[in-house]
Parts: sequence; C-alpha cells; structure tokens
Amino acid sequence: MTKDQLEHYKKIILDKREILLRELDHLKSSGLNTSMKDVSGDHSAYAFHMADQGTDTMDREQQYFFASREGNLLYHLNLALERLERGEFGTCVQCGKEISPERLEAVPHARLCIECKSKEEKLKR
Repeated sequence: MTKDQLEHYKKIILDKREILLRELDHLKSSGLNTSMKDVSGDHSAYAFHMADQGTDTMDREQQYFFASREGNLLYHLNLALERLERGEFGTCVQCGKEISPERLEAVPHARLCIECKSKEEKLKR
C-alpha cells in the first residue's frame, strides 16, 4: 500500500474517531451519568409514576446501548490506527492477504478480508 493510500485511510479513521468522540460526549451530557431523580428535576422522596419510570429506564438503557456500541467502534478504530503505525494496516490478520480498497473504504477499521470475515460470521451462526 502506498504512503498516500495510508494517509487517506488514516484521515478517514481519524475523522470517524472524532465524530464518535463528539457523539459520546453528547451522550454523557444528555443524562447518561445522572440519576432518574436528577433528570426529572424532582428532589422529593416520593416515588415517580410507574409509566414515567418505565420510559426513563428505557431511554437510559437505549443511551447505554448506544454508548457501548460507539465505545466498541472507537476501540476498533484505535486498533486500526495502531496497525497503521506498525505498517500492518490493510492486511488480513488471519490469512495475510491484502484487504480490498473497497472494503477499507466501507469499513476502514477492517482487520479481516471479506473471505475471512464471511467465514467468521458463518462460524458464529
């Protein structure tokens, strides 16, 4: 892979990483780290209505799910940057073949070629 291609993929990964970090900051600031009592603005000792509690709980679980998913993607982007720095980027970690440019454009943090990824997914089923 040429130096220009590596720089291109590095820019894509860094841009995606920056977007993810902003999204994670937004999730944190939108109430992920606050209690239901803090979110509602009610500081009394009385219980909330059950339907409100259910909605709040569902919203918080959804935020945790998104934060977990974004954090996982951030982890894989960081690993891709490490592979880039070591000169291993764009090579399948399983079979050693070059990962196609089309795959890297779509999934810049890909560590497996499409054939190995297909095999991996079949084994998971």
